Amino acid sequence: MHFIQPDLHTRRAFLRRAGQLAFTGAALPTALNLAAMADAAAFNATDYKALVCVFLNGGNDYANTVVNYDTASYDQYSAIRGGGANRTAGGVALAQAALTPTVLNPTVALPGGKQYALHPAMTGLAGLFNSGVAAVQLNVGPLVAPVTRQQYHSSNRVAYPLPPKLFSHNDQQSVWQSSQPEGATTGWGGHIGDLALSANTNRVLTCVSVTGNTVFLSGDQALSYQVSTNGAVKISAVNNNVYNSAAVRAAITSLALQTRTHVLENEYNLVTARAVGAESALTSALAAFPATDAPFNAFPTANGLADQLRMVARLIAARAQLGNQRQVFFVSIGGFDLHDNLIGGQATLMDRVSSALTAFYNATAALNVADKVTTFTASDFGRTLSSNGDGSDHGWGSHHFLVGGAVRGKAFYGKAPPVSVGNSTTDSNDQWHVGQGRLLPSTSVDQYAGTLATWFGVQGAEMNGILPNLDNFNSADYPTNLGFML
Repeated sequence: MHFIQPDLHTRRAFLRRAGQLAFTGAALPTALNLAAMADAAAFNATDYKALVCVFLNGGNDYANTVVNYDTASYDQYSAIRGGGANRTAGGVALAQAALTPTVLNPTVALPGGKQYALHPAMTGLAGLFNSGVAAVQLNVGPLVAPVTRQQYHSSNRVAYPLPPKLFSHNDQQSVWQSSQPEGATTGWGGHIGDLALSANTNRVLTCVSVTGNTVFLSGDQALSYQVSTNGAVKISAVNNNVYNSAAVRAAITSLALQTRTHVLENEYNLVTARAVGAESALTSALAAFPATDAPFNAFPTANGLADQLRMVARLIAARAQLGNQRQVFFVSIGGFDLHDNLIGGQATLMDRVSSALTAFYNATAALNVADKVTTFTASDFGRTLSSNGDGSDHGWGSHHFLVGGAVRGKAFYGKAPPVSVGNSTTDSNDQWHVGQGRLLPSTSVDQYAGTLATWFGVQGAEMNGILPNLDNFNSADYPTNLGFML
């Protein structure tokens, strides 16, 4: 049980990336983050597919996102979170009546009469769920191997390993994206991209971030191509006059692109030339696809996540012109570290997430690729069910969303946890809380990611180089494939 496979990652990754970095040089790194790319073994891609990771930075509060709604569960939730009399709002509990418009109606009812509703601000996403194109994965989070609450409290970490540095923002963001704590250099989105490179004519655009640098999209060969919400990032000295001088710009351009006799200098200039060419091709292709803006034009207020997803939609629209059949995208929204002002702060964030995901799904439907694009959420961790007074504290497992035409929607996946703070280590009826209502994940990120990767086209032994802990989850209680994709 481990976080990386040395034979697949350490030596090979070091040699490849050392060679790549030697060729990229010291200048222009923030412009494109490109490196030389070699061929990778790949699955057969005969059609287009895209994965879109929506990361909620700060650790989203699960209990007020997918909210217990049936009377028995709601009353437990309300009592723990300080709700008011007659199921009204209070403390950090939402009023039951406010949840009625966002009640989720799965095709197959949950056991024991359990019901969930989404945060009242998430009417759009509730509509996608109830129309069959969205699903909820319950209680998912990083695990090395299946672990019970008793094993969590054990001091034997050899027999019962846990993810490193639980409850730490930076580390858990990295563990979600790479199975390793902060300092990781590759992520599972990038390793999927490694396999997809040969499916794309324009390999630079295999892994695309619209939110800056991210380990999630970094592979052994595939690197994150960063774009802004306005399009390609240009190299200023090549595209604009320097010191107000066109002559200086021309000289810099010549120096940056000309053929050199020194092998490292020449490779550096080839990478720069590829960057310039990619920017030109991307800018030209995007100019032809403004129509995907339509589903995003109804926002009454600024929504940075929607702006990022608008750009993803335009890139998908331009896929044929750009020569892409497989792509992995990354977008994000921050502000979820709500130790206080949970009620007010989360309402704004949930509205932005729901509105952006709804608009993006509608954009993919307008492009006739709704069944070719799967969007999924992730976050540092969930938060405590118990309140600290005006918010909630760092947790572990959380509930997440899947959206797309290939999602087996109108359904919940995984185990619905009891509503409990789980402070008693001897309560055999509650295996899924480790104190203060922190969820011990009943589904691992590896299972979640593996199900998405399988739909994308990853097969057999290829999975071992992407998700190092997946082999530890292969039982009826912890299936390798969670079943939420067609």
